[in-house]
Amino acid sequence: MSFKSIIQDMRDELGSISRKGLEVKLGYGLRSTSRRTVHDALGPPLVDALSQSCWANMPPELLRDVLMRIEEAEGWWPQRKDVVACAGVCRSWRDTMKEIVKTPEVSGKLTFPISLKQPGPRDFPLQCFIRRNRSTQTYHLYLGLNEDDGKFLLAARKCRRPTCTDYLISLGTDDMSRTSATYIGKLRSNFLGTKFTIYDAQPPHAGAMISRSHSTRGGGSEQISPKVLAGNYPVAHIAYELNVSGSRGPRKMHCVMDSIPASAIKPGGVAPTQIEFLHASLDSFASVPFFRSKSSRIECLSGSFSGLNEEKLVLKNKNPRWHAQLQCWCLNFRGRVTVASVKNFQLVASDEIGSVSQEQEKVILQFGKVGKDLFTMDYSYPISAFQAFAICLSSFDTKIACE
Repeated sequence: MSFKSIIQDMRDELGSISRKGLEVKLGYGLRSTSRRTVHDALGPPLVDALSQSCWANMPPELLRDVLMRIEEAEGWWPQRKDVVACAGVCRSWRDTMKEIVKTPEVSGKLTFPISLKQPGPRDFPLQCFIRRNRSTQTYHLYLGLNEDDGKFLLAARKCRRPTCTDYLISLGTDDMSRTSATYIGKLRSNFLGTKFTIYDAQPPHAGAMISRSHSTRGGGSEQISPKVLAGNYPVAHIAYELNVSGSRGPRKMHCVMDSIPASAIKPGGVAPTQIEFLHASLDSFASVPFFRSKSSRIECLSGSFSGLNEEKLVLKNKNPRWHAQLQCWCLNFRGRVTVASVKNFQLVASDEIGSVSQEQEKVILQFGKVGKDLFTMDYSYPISAFQAFAICLSSFDTKIACE
């Protein structure tokens, strides 16, 4: 049997299993209106279908070879959905695929949802774009060069409060509240919109301390489900300089990455990497855009970082130059930004600790306007898509004292 025949038979088998799973879940939904976890919905009929499948009992060597060929052949979305589908067949397929699929830092590819919490590639930036919806105060992040072939990654919703503004970040678009199973973090601003804090819903590294903000206290208006163990772990602080003189010019900002050591950008440096979601409700693969592992292991962090012992990475905006002929401030966005805006910026490593090196001159994150409500976002190591998206959201907030 040829390799193409194997793949075709396997896809037919996966389609049959998926249809059976859908029938099972619909049947449960018709009989009861009570809330069920996906583990309950995947009852004995679907488990039996998986165990009886000939693909679930393949020899490990053959299975690894087949999955490696699929992973190498399906390099980008939407074709890469086949890799995610293979990881959802059964536990053995999932474990094998997780070993084969590398982190974005190494492969330069976003495959599973946890990839959005992992550092970007070292050698090149991942090109994304953000679409803003003014009427609903929502922001959607996509992977790709344009909206036609873009892959949805993250969504955020702006929530105004009396003393601050929150941007709730989620893996889905249906429910972007903090009680949602797809909630992964938030961005919070101060009253003036000059200082921001990025919070992760789970520890970004070993030894991370949870913040005692009002949303984590018992008196909050929202009751958090016991299954959604969402916390407030500060991972970055963003500050915009006040424009006291009122002069016209670009904004000045700097970001202190609490979860990333300054040594991460040096040769041989390592940035903490999350490898699992801690939330039990995030382990289901039916409620989110693409697959999540069912494993509930606590070993979710690769590497450690102690903020008390190591210096934190500081990012600052790259200073633009004044173009005499165009009469405006200019930065080289390499064609990725086409509309002049005060929101446009490029972030590089701060040179406060010494002389400017090649690593510090490298643009780690750039953000810019290309349309009325369309913006590009390109990020690379050592920050993740989640961190980059949150930093870009801070640029949308009103900053009367900075302009």
